[in-house]
Amino acid sequence: MAYPGGFAGMPGQQQDTGMSEQDQRMVKMVTSGMESCLVKSIMAGGAGFALGGVFGLFMASMNYDTPLTPQGAELTKLPMREQLRRGFKDMGTRSWSSAKNFGKIGFLYSICECTVEGFRAKNDLYNSAAGGLAAGAILARNAGPQAMLLGGAGFAAFSTGIDYYMRLPESD
Repeated sequence: MAYPGGFAGMPGQQQDTGMSEQDQRMVKMVTSGMESCLVKSIMAGGAGFALGGVFGLFMASMNYDTPLTPQGAELTKLPMREQLRRGFKDMGTRSWSSAKNFGKIGFLYSICECTVEGFRAKNDLYNSAAGGLAAGAILARNAGPQAMLLGGAGFAAFSTGIDYYMRLPESD
């Protein structure tokens, strides 16, 4: 299949696509940058940060105190402006916290998985498993060796399952 506007090396494209030499160098530079573990990890961390921010905002918005709880009863006695100020402050705090955590997890997993892929020089499910094992163990390091083992195993299983699903052929 030919991709319109594609560059040299894409399936269905000839090597000479009519690009200038400068455009070809730029494409090569961008492609090599995208294959860099550091660039991939920074992008994964940035995407995790953005997703975590949205997730934290959503979760904070679902956590309204009802007037039936002592905290909710206290909150309803305040003026509307103060209630909104506290609500938005809580949403911002939770959003920032989730964004940092998701960004850290995305960066850490990506750097571990990419490093394993670089050492093995293969692109398969074992990279996801090993990257997940390492990332899960690093994330659980403060809780002790048993937590590192369980965290690594859980993260490896999850990341391998997601990678397996992403590699399945598309069915029409």
